[in-house]
Amino acid sequence: MNQVDVFKALSNKTRLQILIWLKEPEIHFPLQDFCETKGVGVCVGHIQAKCGLNQSTVSEYLSLLQRAGLVTATRVGQWTFYKRNEDGFNNLTQIIQNEI
Repeated sequence: MNQVDVFKALSNKTRLQILIWLKEPEIHFPLQDFCETKGVGVCVGHIQAKCGLNQSTVSEYLSLLQRAGLVTATRVGQWTFYKRNEDGFNNLTQIIQNEI
């Protein structure tokens, strides 16, 4: 986990909001017909709709969060689903407690 990448990812209000939504996706996103939200994540289209930003911006935000280790992506057919990477948050906690 690159500390600079993590803190850069966390330095944007919308990216922080996405992480908050993904913490409890069943509360913040509509049901998905073909995938269990907790198991595979939330379709990027639902995240985009909730953010109100264009697709390329949301995709860039999600890519940055993924590179930082804070979310994981799963492809199902033509769709990409994102969910929080709780191991990444545990690593971040260790970095804050032990290194900063």
